[in-house]
Amino acid sequence: MARKRRRPADKLAAPTTDYSSPDGEQLLTVRGVMTPKTREQFRHESSPAGTTAAANTEDMRERAIEFLFERLVAGWTIAGVETKKSKELLLRYRVASRYEREWITGALREHCAEWFPDVVVP
Repeated sequence: MARKRRRPADKLAAPTTDYSSPDGEQLLTVRGVMTPKTREQFRHESSPAGTTAAANTEDMRERAIEFLFERLVAGWTIAGVETKKSKELLLRYRVASRYEREWITGALREHCAEWFPDVVVP
């Protein structure tokens, strides 16, 4: 008896929300799904237990925001140039200006308040 080949199942796409920068030059696309394991990792990363003894409050805050950025941001468009690859997104975030980081933090706060009320963005 011949076996039928299975077709790969259609991938389910996580819902996303777009956030525009105040100047309209940038667009951040943020996922609307976070696994329970990721939420637990975030709680660990954003607590004093998840850092080294040398880390201060600001270091913990920055690491928590970067963690959420890594897990939730699906795309970032700047002046019409879209970035979607995880590694490139993280590299771009790490060289972001203070203005961009403040805007991203605000977008993540707004997004988490709506989609993940148990996740508090510092």
